Amino acid sequence: MPTLHTVNKSPYERSSLESCLDHVAEGDSVLMFEDAVVGARRGGKFIATLKAERPSCALYVLGPDLAARGIKPADIAEGISVVDYGGFVDLAVANARVCAWL
Repeated sequence: MPTLHTVNKSPYERSSLESCLDHVAEGDSVLMFEDAVVGARRGGKFIATLKAERPSCALYVLGPDLAARGIKPADIAEGISVVDYGGFVDLAVANARVCAWL
């Protein structure tokens, strides 16, 4: 049963993203939104950790939260998809459960 893991805290301030990635299973999805989107920036400190999980899970960031922080979609690391609010809903529906990492 796949899970959508959501992370909303900056990985530079909290360990939520790292904890999440320690628990993802094959076929799960991870959505970074609010301040967590900064962890998806190309060349950032957390990209190596995210790349290590890429074969087993799908990675997403919420586009409106990127825009709110002045981050362009082109600044996001390769392999991370940008979704809008409708895409967020689609991810929640497509997965058997949602786990919020606070």
